[in-house]
Amino acid sequence: MYTTESLKEITKNDFDKAYQKAMFSRILSRLKGENNTLLSFDEVMRMLKVKNEVYIGLQCVRIEEIIGSEGRYNDFNKEFLPKRKNLRVRWQRVDEAHYQDIILPPIKLYRLGNAYFVRDGNHRVSVAKEQGREFIDAEVTEIKTSIPVTADMTRKDLVRIVVEHERQSFLDFTKLDQFRDVSMLWFTESGRYDLILQHIHGHQYYMGIEQNRPISFEEAEKDWYDKIFISIIEEISKEKINSRFPGRTEADLYLWIVLHWDDLKRRYGEGVQIKDAVKSYNENYGENPFIYYLKRIINIFLRRNQ
Repeated sequence: MYTTESLKEITKNDFDKAYQKAMFSRILSRLKGENNTLLSFDEVMRMLKVKNEVYIGLQCVRIEEIIGSEGRYNDFNKEFLPKRKNLRVRWQRVDEAHYQDIILPPIKLYRLGNAYFVRDGNHRVSVAKEQGREFIDAEVTEIKTSIPVTADMTRKDLVRIVVEHERQSFLDFTKLDQFRDVSMLWFTESGRYDLILQHIHGHQYYMGIEQNRPISFEEAEKDWYDKIFISIIEEISKEKINSRFPGRTEADLYLWIVLHWDDLKRRYGEGVQIKDAVKSYNENYGENPFIYYLKRIINIFLRRNQ
């Protein structure tokens, strides 16, 4: 049996250890250039093509398969260690229940594929994991999606799979790959192909006004690709700005530069040319390649000396 005072001291030490581990993990992740935050359920839901959801009841869930949270993804890291000191009071109460063998209500989870996201019970997951428990009782609601989600996924993995899915859906709809080389039409974030569709539809509208006739979608997408997309890609290549945006594709830069171009035209008039927008964007937002590669060298050194 524990006295009230001894229990408070034990749980205080438990929280302090967990908080310190979270702090060191955060520092190490930053040095390595890695992300150690929990996945945001809302962000994942925005990316995924959700079909429906169904309550599947009480389950015994492996804690290592819980990879995100609905509302507390900024409070805990991906190991469910507490990142904020203001979590102490609630965290210690849950920890006290563990030492007193008090059975707490099941947590609530969303299941997507083979992974879980906390709907309610983040502190209980954190304490259970810190105490070395492998499983936890949970009420589970399963969300069906056409995109496979696994427990070992990082945000980067998920984005890659979602982008591949979105790209294929875009090509299935537009058939652009049957008319043009689409090898450069790759993005590093989700939701971008919907923006490209908007660009093509907008181009279709203005073509119709300029030529005073109906323009088919196929004609518009070919003209958009030849006169706008490729023109901007060629300017990007000419200015050799890719190295100042490491990890990004020509298509990423295309979207950003179009937005920047529109902004410049609003500020300085329609006379602003695309080459001016490319140079301006590079000067204002490009990263120094030397600094970027120095960071990479440091990260490689740290990984090798772990």
